[in-house]
Amino acid sequence: MYDPKSLVADEFINHEEILATLEYAEKNKSNRELIEQILEKAAPKKTGKGVECAGLTHREASVLLACDIPELNEKMYDLARDIKQAFYGNRIVMFAPLYLSNYCVNQCVYCPYHYQNKEIPRKKLTQDEVRAEVIALQDMGHKRLAIESGEDPVNNPIEYILECIKTIYSIKHKNGAIRRVNVNIAATTVENYRKLKEAGIGTYILFQETYHKESYEKLHPAGPKHNYAYHTEAMDRAMEGGIDDVGLGVLFGLDMYKYEFAGLLMHAEHLEAVHGVGPHTISVPRVKRASDIDPNVFDNSIDDEIFSKLIACIRIAVPYTGMIISTRENETCRNKVLGLGISQISGGSRTSVGGYAGYSTEERPHDTEQFDVSDQRSLDEVVKWLMDLGYIPSFCTACYREGRTGDRFMSLCKVGQIQNCCHPNALMTLQEYLEDYASPETKAVGEALIAKEIHNVTNPKVLEVALKNLENIKNGQRDFRF
Repeated sequence: MYDPKSLVADEFINHEEILATLEYAEKNKSNRELIEQILEKAAPKKTGKGVECAGLTHREASVLLACDIPELNEKMYDLARDIKQAFYGNRIVMFAPLYLSNYCVNQCVYCPYHYQNKEIPRKKLTQDEVRAEVIALQDMGHKRLAIESGEDPVNNPIEYILECIKTIYSIKHKNGAIRRVNVNIAATTVENYRKLKEAGIGTYILFQETYHKESYEKLHPAGPKHNYAYHTEAMDRAMEGGIDDVGLGVLFGLDMYKYEFAGLLMHAEHLEAVHGVGPHTISVPRVKRASDIDPNVFDNSIDDEIFSKLIACIRIAVPYTGMIISTRENETCRNKVLGLGISQISGGSRTSVGGYAGYSTEERPHDTEQFDVSDQRSLDEVVKWLMDLGYIPSFCTACYREGRTGDRFMSLCKVGQIQNCCHPNALMTLQEYLEDYASPETKAVGEALIAKEIHNVTNPKVLEVALKNLENIKNGQRDFRF
């Protein structure tokens, strides 16, 4: 029985409810009156406090995804752009993944780290190697990392992850420092989530891969990840352990995208219903080629057009949630979806264990890659590209460091007030990047962008402080934030 407030996976991600939702969406995909009503409900509304959005239920959003009326699809894309602008403006947060270990005891059929793969060399970073990787990432200009590791209780126990986090935060190199560590590791216990919280992590990220239980169990034939309920209920344990920023995601291409879309939104609704706060982020990866993994084996792949529509519909349905797209996607695809809802992207990424230290911008190791990187540009190239498109690359971590997480972040975001902090913070962290890491060409573009965008700070007191801070950054000071 479907119950968003239940703590049982089969009840808050209910198969029968998803099937009924897909049937309802298919029945109403040409229902102009209903679709227009849904779009009107989702549109941003000005209030005395700022801007608010109602969001959509999984059933309403599924109707939009199924919509086959071209002009209403265009209206949908316009609405997604309006919502993105209302709550995230033209800021794009930058991050990079850091792979710690590819030892894994699972047998996931879509991931090259599965324990039966003999083609891939196994590697686990020592703390000295973690230090070297972090310095290499700091030298690029990164301030925010997402650490990744295979599931192996012997090689990658929670103690190893915690030690790596401590090492990462301890490294101050020149003007570099990692200010936020997000964690993408396997489902674990409440006790271990408490330890991660105490270690000062940002967001805990766990991809569901697929919400279709039967498919999930076939795709994970052996290993602890085979347990669908334990994996799906992980976010509840994380929140019980004190982690209030969690990130969802499915691996599009493993199963039917409409099913995954409904399941993903039901999971978001569940977190809101039980914990009072939805997901901090939603990621939208697609299956990619890797060692002994052929994406053509999976017959549910989606093209760029469907992918763009998925992103637009997610943005409309959960307007306050950050959306992440990685270097799995190429420049053309990332360009297309940035305005439709994406608020975070990776840059200069390596998906190999030990892929940063000792390698130039042009060279990259492939022997331990988790997936092929489609966008192989350097961070500096991505930063300039974003600015040329009119976006502000942001290295900001202020909300996490000021305690604006979970419901405290959402309470500000839901009335559009977060931009009073985020816009100047983005500009100040961009100024840091320009001073310390940017190429001359990128710096010139960035200086012009900051000079233009700073005047979009409408609060006179904030503007005065921001201008002073920008000048202080140019004179060598660092780490200002609202």
